[in-house]
Amino acid sequence: MRTVPQAQEITLQHVQRLDVESVPIERVLGRVLAEDVVSNRNHPPCDISAMDGYAIRFSDVKGATKNSPVTLNVVDDIRAGSTPKHPVCAGEASMIMTGAPVPGGSDAVIRVEDTSRRSHKGRHSKQEHPEAVDIWVEVPSGNNIRLMGENLKLGDTVLNVGAVIRPAEVGILSMVKKAQVSVYRHPTVAILATGDELEALNEPLNPEKIPNSNTYSTMAQIQALGIEPVLLGIARDTREHLEEKLLQGLQYDVLIVTGGVSVGHHDFVRPTLQDMGITIHFWRVAMRPGHPMAFGTGPKTKVFALPGNPVAGMVCCEQFIVPAMRKMMGFGQLYRPTVEATVASDVKDRAGRMHFMRAHLSGKENNLQIESVGAQGSGILMSMVRANALMVVPVECDYLRAGDRVRVQLPGSDQFQTEPRLDIC
Repeated sequence: MRTVPQAQEITLQHVQRLDVESVPIERVLGRVLAEDVVSNRNHPPCDISAMDGYAIRFSDVKGATKNSPVTLNVVDDIRAGSTPKHPVCAGEASMIMTGAPVPGGSDAVIRVEDTSRRSHKGRHSKQEHPEAVDIWVEVPSGNNIRLMGENLKLGDTVLNVGAVIRPAEVGILSMVKKAQVSVYRHPTVAILATGDELEALNEPLNPEKIPNSNTYSTMAQIQALGIEPVLLGIARDTREHLEEKLLQGLQYDVLIVTGGVSVGHHDFVRPTLQDMGITIHFWRVAMRPGHPMAFGTGPKTKVFALPGNPVAGMVCCEQFIVPAMRKMMGFGQLYRPTVEATVASDVKDRAGRMHFMRAHLSGKENNLQIESVGAQGSGILMSMVRANALMVVPVECDYLRAGDRVRVQLPGSDQFQTEPRLDIC
């Protein structure tokens, strides 16, 4: 029997990053970049104005105040996308819009709010192009100017292999005209439930049957990673039907089987997988819930055999499948985040296995409190509904006192970390 860290290490040793595919920029969000991206331009392409206002020479407005403004002749009206017609000389200014190129001779931009227009009709005239402008403030050189290439420089590497593509990265990709992007491929995933006792979602209600919830909770955990798994339905408790379904699942990169992995008379999953050429690298893990958990590999497929109890299956998926899938997708941070918290009330447990106890985390960052949500049976799926965290009770621990410090895992988080960090604080 393996410990949780041992089982995690074995799993990741047998899982590699997948190959590269090219996807359109519209579908690249959340993927991991498989190529360096080099800028094909300077951005901005020249010095541009950061404000609507007037391009001026900063030396012309020294000492300007509201009570003692400096008056400059207006020689041009520069709009975004246009080209300046005149340079700015001493005693002159050019009207300029945000994003418009800064004219030669000028070295600062005064925002329009710090000016008033002057023309032959008198001060504060509303005509579109004033003959002169009163400047009320003194500004330094470079004021309100965005320099050429301050965002992107031609030839610079702007995104590196391994970058996770967020909305900002999508924007940069569009700036450098990357309509197709090389990313690491997502694994194809199939999910198979097993057991004569299971009732399919589309079957009539039978009070004697157990609803097949495992397929759908596991499906949701995989979907949360950005992957749409294929559902293979339910394999009944015969070797023939199980083998038929497993053959379908072994066409995928990852096959997740729920149930039938323990030692019961009709638990055929593990021996059937072995007969089909799957090498089982471990079976049974010193954890609660989730003890009867197996991992194997074949020529094409990684196989995870999860316990049939719904909470056990979800906890095992978080500890083993989620890190493995993220590694296959090219991510560097594989594990759900963990934090330290103070136990709010005494907790009795059984030593011998690491216990992922469903719990509720509350409080602020420097004063987090953790408390069990109640009954911890591996079949009580409502305990996962009530919980927002997993309190990690160490293998050797049979009692936690109020005030003890523990490690807490956050399975609902969209953040990840590079190490599992399940140790006690």
